[in-house]
Amino acid sequence: MRTIKLIIEYDGTQYVGWQIQPNGLAVQEVLEVALSGMLKEKVRLVSSGRTDAGVHARGMVASFRTDRSIPVKAFCEGLNAHLPPDIAIREAIEVSPEFNPRRDAVAKHYRYTIYNSPRRSPLNRQYVWRLGDRLDCEAMQRAATLFLGEKDFAAFRASNCAAKTTVRRIDSLDVSRRDDMIVFDVRGSGFLKNMVRIMVGTLVEVGRGSMNSDDIVSLFLDRDRKKAGITAPPQGLCLLEVYY
Repeated sequence: MRTIKLIIEYDGTQYVGWQIQPNGLAVQEVLEVALSGMLKEKVRLVSSGRTDAGVHARGMVASFRTDRSIPVKAFCEGLNAHLPPDIAIREAIEVSPEFNPRRDAVAKHYRYTIYNSPRRSPLNRQYVWRLGDRLDCEAMQRAATLFLGEKDFAAFRASNCAAKTTVRRIDSLDVSRRDDMIVFDVRGSGFLKNMVRIMVGTLVEVGRGSMNSDDIVSLFLDRDRKKAGITAPPQGLCLLEVYY
């Protein structure tokens, strides 16, 4: 039995997220149907995690097992021929049978993008959060350092998050302005549901002057989600890479 690792890119606009759900079409479902049709056997993907509805990915990792002897490149080139334009396999690799995309991951890299301009951008609308009021990028970068390290992120998770522990490790969080774009690059050991989007929403309040660094410190002490910023909309978020 072979184990095949896939690196997947997708535009999440039209999907209810990565994971199969009863309320709509998921990226996982589209991939499993395509794989099952190509291999003539039922395929179940194991992923490195999940993304919410509307969130994108350039480096989602998933694996499956098969006893088919077709060349590895067919799992990339052949599968792409069966997938819609908004989902693609970037790479297929045969790996050890012991490989587990979720358990073996040591870190993930997410990027959130804000279009900081009073003018609409039709071409970017599905991939950014547009905010018209000018944000203080330097203040957000200073506050971003307070998220680094291993901390209790209870104030930065969705109310329906089912994680057993809210302690996570953030290795880096960089905030940079590129013309009208503000980019948040965050790397860490793992993330709670909506964690990156709530972190961004909170930093935006810092950029507006509504919150400061002391407020961020208090959030880690109080662990109160209601005191943090809003959950930034999903379309600005992209999973860039999973590290092993």
